[in-house]
Amino acid sequence: MISASKQTAQLKLEQAIARSQDYLLSIQNPDGYWCAELESNVTITAEVVLLHKIWRTDKTRPLKKAEAYLRSQQRKHGGWELYYGDGGELSTTVEAYMALRLLGVPQADPALIEAQKFIRQHGGISQTRIFTKLHLALIGCYDWRGLPSIPPSIMLLPEASPFTIYEMSSWARGSTVPLLIVFDRKPIFKLDTPINLDELYTEGVANVRYELPRSNDWTDLFVHLDDAFKLLENLNLVPYRAEGIAAAEKWILERQEATGDWGGIIPAMLNSLLALRTLNYNVNDPVIQRGLTAVDNFAIETVDSYRIQPCISPVWDTAWCLRALVESGVATDCPALVKAGQWLLDKQILDYGDWAVKNQDVTPGGWAFEFDNRFYPDLDDSAVVVMGLSGVKLPDEAKKHQAIARCLNWMASMQCKPGGWAAFDRDNDQEWINLIPYGDLKAMIDPNTADVTARVLEMLGECRLEIDDQRVQRAIAYLIQEQSADGSWFGRWGVNYIYGTSGVLSALSLIAPTRCRSQIERGAAWLVSCQNSDGGWGETCASYNDDSLKGTGVSTASQTAWALLGIMAAMQGIEFAGQPSINRGIEYLLNTQQSDGTWNESQFTGTGFPCHFYLKYHLYQQYFPLQALARYSRANIL
Repeated sequence: MISASKQTAQLKLEQAIARSQDYLLSIQNPDGYWCAELESNVTITAEVVLLHKIWRTDKTRPLKKAEAYLRSQQRKHGGWELYYGDGGELSTTVEAYMALRLLGVPQADPALIEAQKFIRQHGGISQTRIFTKLHLALIGCYDWRGLPSIPPSIMLLPEASPFTIYEMSSWARGSTVPLLIVFDRKPIFKLDTPINLDELYTEGVANVRYELPRSNDWTDLFVHLDDAFKLLENLNLVPYRAEGIAAAEKWILERQEATGDWGGIIPAMLNSLLALRTLNYNVNDPVIQRGLTAVDNFAIETVDSYRIQPCISPVWDTAWCLRALVESGVATDCPALVKAGQWLLDKQILDYGDWAVKNQDVTPGGWAFEFDNRFYPDLDDSAVVVMGLSGVKLPDEAKKHQAIARCLNWMASMQCKPGGWAAFDRDNDQEWINLIPYGDLKAMIDPNTADVTARVLEMLGECRLEIDDQRVQRAIAYLIQEQSADGSWFGRWGVNYIYGTSGVLSALSLIAPTRCRSQIERGAAWLVSCQNSDGGWGETCASYNDDSLKGTGVSTASQTAWALLGIMAAMQGIEFAGQPSINRGIEYLLNTQQSDGTWNESQFTGTGFPCHFYLKYHLYQQYFPLQALARYSRANIL
């Protein structure tokens, strides 16, 4: 007989699951997809303000509301943050300050006075990142001499060369090709109301040394090469300069989606529009109008705020919502889920993208992150979509299975030489590219990672799909090699070791529970070891800069769910004494759920570029907790 206390606990769990299901179903778009805000820091909005000022399209956008948004994000210390609670970041603050000045806020405004203090205390403009200096140079607030040179002739390098643009990550490529034009021409655009930011130079604007930083080691070779490029530019002796510019322009035009997007990300979209402005395209040109409309589509406008998302995530959010709802007991032929499944099916990419440069012998079949991004499907999205589609029953099951088979063939072919999978490309791993002065965000390549590799293997195990066993064994060996000494795995695309460890445990427990018994035990034990006293889990973005902070941070719903999913996955294949930890984690989720079925968290738990750019997916705190509660209920661990 079930005890009264157990019945009460089961009822509480079922009610929490039902509330979460009801909430997710209530926010589904009528077309079948889910898509919530993808939040980043204020630089994205600041750079869009700059773009509209340069194109003189600012008066047709609600940029006064952008001022309100920027003001609302300033913290008490005077700066703006890279992620919630980081204490402020210099480049982010300089770009917010620039945008406010462009919007007409005077230098003497109290908010800007506080920002000036923060900026000067942290080294001023001279200590900012390359891209911040670029945006200032476009309006004459920084000298182009302090920026690196990028010879446009790299567009013409043959495939057999040691380096081509396809050795850069997809996101770096989409942002850099347009900048070949901008860096070559070094434009200074005239504004209707010019500004200067002399007050932000700690050393005084007259004393600025416009030069690239040196490390006093072998990497200074790149600085010497840059000096040589600058000399050739000054002498107008850069080989194939005009041909390179023409090739870059052609590349940009070919990669614009019908919707106006480039690469599905704001940096590529803004830089492409800047490049075309540099080439004197007219604002009424259809290419420009489509591009500006695409930027508008990334905006979120409220009664008193206007902000820009760095990207949008409908395919990703929809696939995860499908997984969570199916796992939590919603019928596989529920009309809402069928509609979502059909929507995903229609989003499969059947065009050849940039990935085909290194992988020419396979037909396309992946999914991208956004509504439209046919050049850049990715492995992570594709794996989650396959798992989502596998869980629903569609009117045409044969079509669904054929789409999955096509995707599986494409994904298998994208495996990298070390045995894992990367996000967008195969063998995009020339680490030296991150050392060039231009690449100061250290995000110029897309090597295979544990979290993406784990997702592919989890898909194979969960959906009972098969690829060549040698590929699977190489991937398992790669994950074993990537495990840290303490049992955790690094998380490239989510914060951080909690994310990575959860994903790998979910994969290995399905695909290799016996072979990887010790790795699974150590990974689960690490997750248990970093549980917070309130029963939840949390990890700060600062763990990317300091691995002594791994697994530490304020508890969040999303990271608690990841930890629970990882530990529960480990328990399926081995005897693991983690049940008390699981019970406490579930209690944390139950106790922090709101009456409308939602969870709230302020922290950024998504990763764009480790150490440099973070994301807050507003649905992470909804579908991951539902998935964790569902698995707990299904396993009847009470």
